[in-house]
Amino acid sequence: MTDRKINIKSYTRNELRQVVAELGEPKYRAEQLHRWLFSNRVDNFESMTSLGSKLRNKLSRRYFIPSCSIERQQHESSIKEGAGTSKFLIKLHDGETVETVHIPADERNTVCVSSQVGCPLSCTFCATGYMGFTRNLNASEIVEQVYLANDHITAQSSANHVTNMVFMGMGEPLLNLSSVMEAVETLANQDYELTLPQRRITVSTVGLVPQIDSITQSGLKTKLAVSLHAADQEKRSTLIPIAKEHTVVNLRNALIRYAELTEEPVTLVYMLLEGINDSVQDAKNLATFSRNFLCKINLIDYNSIVNMKFKSVNEKKRDSFIRVLVDTGLHVTVRKSHGASINAACGQLALRKKQITASGRIN
Repeated sequence: MTDRKINIKSYTRNELRQVVAELGEPKYRAEQLHRWLFSNRVDNFESMTSLGSKLRNKLSRRYFIPSCSIERQQHESSIKEGAGTSKFLIKLHDGETVETVHIPADERNTVCVSSQVGCPLSCTFCATGYMGFTRNLNASEIVEQVYLANDHITAQSSANHVTNMVFMGMGEPLLNLSSVMEAVETLANQDYELTLPQRRITVSTVGLVPQIDSITQSGLKTKLAVSLHAADQEKRSTLIPIAKEHTVVNLRNALIRYAELTEEPVTLVYMLLEGINDSVQDAKNLATFSRNFLCKINLIDYNSIVNMKFKSVNEKKRDSFIRVLVDTGLHVTVRKSHGASINAACGQLALRKKQITASGRIN
C-alpha cells in the first residue's frame, strides 16, 4: 500500500543523499537514484539495476515512485498541421491538477509550466488568481510537466523536442522558489536524456523583491521576466495587490541590481488593458521605469476571459503606446498571442473541471 510509504520524488537531490546515508550507502548512490528517477524515468525500484538488490528492497519497502500524467488535452487548430498550441491537464502525484501549455513557433517548442495549484496573489486580470491557492508543486512535478510535453512533441515527430521552457503557467514561481531552482537544476543536467540549458529557461514573476534578490545572488543563468503591467504605484497595486508590499520603486531597484550583477536583460511584460494602462502617460511612466538598466519590453494583448471586466486595446492605441517607448530608445516587442481559442493564452489558465466533457476535450 503506497499510503504507508513516502513519495521518493518529493525529495530534493540533497535529501536523497540523506536517504541513502541513512540506509548505510555511499553518497554516489543518491546520484544514481536521481538519474533513474529523472533521466531513465523508471516507475519501480527493481528496474534500477545499478543499485544492489538489498538497497532496492530497502527502498521499495519505504518509498513509492509516482508519476504525473496527462489527464486531458486540447489542441488549437492551425493552418500548419501539428503547429497549433496545445494545453494539457496534468494530474499530479496526489491527484491535484494543473495546466501546462506547449507553444510551437518557428524552430522552437516552448513549454509553459505551472509551479502552484492555483495562486494566492489574486491579480485582477488573471483567471488562475480566482481559483484560490491549494499548494506548491514539488520539483519533480514541475520537471514531469516538461517530460510529458516532450513525449507529446516527439510522438508527433521524432525530430522535434522541447527547446525552451517558461515558468508562466499557474502560480507565482517565486513563492515556490526552492522547488523552481531544484527543477531547473534537474532539467539543465547535461548528462540526462532530456537537457534544457538554463539560458533557455525563463522564470516569470509579478515582482517579489526579496526572491528576485535571491535569484540575483544564486548564480542561476535562467532569464527573468517581470509581469509589470503598470509603472505607476497606485495603478499597479490595483491590478496586482501584492504590489502594495513590493512597491514599484523597490522592484525597480531590485531589477537594477539583477541586471548589473548578471549582465542579463530583464524582460518587462506589459499587458495592455483598454482604458486602464494604455494611455500616453502610462507609456511615459513605463519608459521612466525602464531607464538605466538592461531590459526589453514585451507588450501583449489582453485575452478576454469570461466574467472579467477588461478589454484589449485597438491597434491605433497600441501603436501610439509603442511609439512613445521606441522614441525613448527602448527595445520593444509585441508578443503574438497563442492559445486564446483554447483558454491557453496569458492569464487564461484556470481549472474548469466541471467543463471537461466526456470526449476528453477541455471547454
